[in-house]
Amino acid sequence: MARNRAALTEMQVRNAKPREKAYKLFDGGGMYLEVAPSGSRIWRLKFRQADGKENRLTFGPYPEVTLQDAREKRLESRRLMLQGVDPAKHRDANKRLVADKLANTFEKIAREWYANKLPTWSERTAKNMIQRLQADIFPRIGSMPINEIKHRDVIVALRKIEERGATEIAKRLKAVCSQIFSYAIQCGLTERNLVVDMKDVLKTRRASHFAAIDADELPAFLGALARNEGRMFQSTRIALRLMMLIFVRTSELIETPWSEIDLDKGEWIIPWQRMKRGKLAVNPDTTNHHVCLSRQALCLLRELHTITGHSKYLFPNQRDPKKPMSNNTLLVALERLGYKGRMTGHGFRALAMSTIKERLGYRHEVVDRQLAHAPKDKVASAYDRAKFLDERKMMMQAWADYLDAVESGRAPQVTPPASLELVWQRP
Repeated sequence: MARNRAALTEMQVRNAKPREKAYKLFDGGGMYLEVAPSGSRIWRLKFRQADGKENRLTFGPYPEVTLQDAREKRLESRRLMLQGVDPAKHRDANKRLVADKLANTFEKIAREWYANKLPTWSERTAKNMIQRLQADIFPRIGSMPINEIKHRDVIVALRKIEERGATEIAKRLKAVCSQIFSYAIQCGLTERNLVVDMKDVLKTRRASHFAAIDADELPAFLGALARNEGRMFQSTRIALRLMMLIFVRTSELIETPWSEIDLDKGEWIIPWQRMKRGKLAVNPDTTNHHVCLSRQALCLLRELHTITGHSKYLFPNQRDPKKPMSNNTLLVALERLGYKGRMTGHGFRALAMSTIKERLGYRHEVVDRQLAHAPKDKVASAYDRAKFLDERKMMMQAWADYLDAVESGRAPQVTPPASLELVWQRP
């Protein structure tokens, strides 16, 4: 027959002194205070599991856990048992949940998301992505459990980026954080994507195109380049002239190995793997790009070969010849010419597009294919490339002749493209 025990009083608990051996002060319902010889006092609950085996729960030390606190924990445990839930297993499950929450930091989840996305990105995109997260996001919120991050935490991280003037990077990282939160939701690690609500937290800026001079500014620019007012290396001047003549993307020019160019045949074919659309992880464009060299461009390449022909790249890095020239080299060169904020590497493409259409009369489609833009009608893309190649060759020579005339101060002689096409096709 079970013995009836009088409930403990606060005074009994407070005055419990250590003895030579550990002893127990019972409060009823299986709960007792265990007093150790060291003087520690621990609340415990003795109960039987569903299989009849005896087990114990520890509620914590006195006085941190008061008598009233311990009784509330006992009541909670008894309620669980009435529902058929083992309080010890319930406790262990809660501990694991807390541990998981602490372990699932933003950085950990971000790196999981990154690893999942990695197969869909180019090497450059992947490198830039992790570098930006490591530099700007992880130091701020990386160590925080993702389900405990507040709006303000993300906003502070993004505004720190914005404060240094990197507004575009802040905007992109905001979108990246949104994707990471979305991934965490799908994994059951948090319930809300905080970033989706952040529509107006960053400064808005007027959309702008890459800086580019227009056709009327060509005489001054070509004159400054010819006089080497920026006091540049000869290879750097050739790089700028080639950008003007062939208007490929900056990376496509500075990363070109000599192996892609046949000076004897006057051909330059960029493998599709180096082209922007060829680097897409999903449905890459696998068509090589014909640069179409004018006589002037070929002459520059032959001159350049006497300077850098012993290297792998057309434009080797000054510090490490095994690497190509830095994109920043051309930006600095333009700055030294006095065109900072007025001209960029991409600006040569915009300048050529507008001038060739407006001053030389070539169709948009022809210039567009020379720029290696993807046709809107993908079904006809292969046909367009073949159809426009001859016309593109004539266009590039006409463009080079136009630039020569502008630089020399002569009035450019513009021949209608239709007439040129007939001359080109004449046997």
